[in-house]
Amino acid sequence: MINKIKQSRSEKILLIFLISLFFFSAISFILIKNKCLFVKEYNLNKLQFSKPENVAVLEVSCGNVIIELYPEVSPNSVERFKMLIENKEYDNVAFHRVIKDVLVQSGDIQYGKKENINYAKIGNGKSKYGTLKSETDNNFLFERGTVALARNYKRDTEDTQFFILLTDAPLFEGEYSPVGKVKYGLNALEKIKYDDKTEYILRPDFIKSFRMFNFLIN
Repeated sequence: MINKIKQSRSEKILLIFLISLFFFSAISFILIKNKCLFVKEYNLNKLQFSKPENVAVLEVSCGNVIIELYPEVSPNSVERFKMLIENKEYDNVAFHRVIKDVLVQSGDIQYGKKENINYAKIGNGKSKYGTLKSETDNNFLFERGTVALARNYKRDTEDTQFFILLTDAPLFEGEYSPVGKVKYGLNALEKIKYDDKTEYILRPDFIKSFRMFNFLIN
């Protein structure tokens, strides 16, 4: 009789364990398959800006990232950035470099396009527009959400690539040309595919579209 009671109790514990394991596995599967589940969405028609002509909307797989541009800080860099956006140059371009919780980088319009991506050369692309002179500002704080033009190890080599910070990076201050800051939707960028072993991503996520705010609401 005692053995039957012990056996019954063990079976109940095992059953509870298996049920818990099933629910945990199911929830984990849902979260993995739906990485955008807890990303906040923003209705563009309900957002207001003092200078909407200097606001851009970056659409990624998990939603919209709304960026306020600063032409008063980096006039030539922002002018180039806006021109590339208006010409739809960034559509379907890879986030080829991602450092988890640090930054995401995109904008290689030569080697990073989805339809003809070149993994051997991505990150080294050039454009027909030529390079820009660096517009650095020691007083501009490179905080979480900062958007800046990328360059190689030399100054005055900015072209089309850009990065967005996911954390504060004071060491970048005075080194890169800032073009703006993310106002809304930064958490969507935290869902961009990354690799713990390397910052250069194989089969990366892509920009869905990049448009000026006024173009989308008018």
